[in-house]
Amino acid sequence: MTDVLEVSEEKKLGLFARIGLFYRQIVSELRKVVWPTRKQLSTYTAVVLVFVTFIIAVVSLLDLVLTKIVFLVFG
Repeated sequence: MTDVLEVSEEKKLGLFARIGLFYRQIVSELRKVVWPTRKQLSTYTAVVLVFVTFIIAVVSLLDLVLTKIVFLVFG
C-alpha cells in the first residue's frame, strides 16, 4: 500500500523535485557499493587483460585454420 502512496506522491512532484529525488536515490545507492581496493582492481584488470588476450588468440587461430580450409576447398 505504501508503494501506491509513494507513486501518487511522486506524480505530484514537479520536474526539479523529481530530479532532486533521482539524485538523492543515486547517492544513496552509491553509498551501498563496496569499492575494490587498488590491489583488487589491479588483479581484476590483469585477469581481464589475460582472458581477453587468450580469447583473441583462440579466435585468431580459428580464423587462420578456417581460412586455410576455405582456400583448400575453393582455391
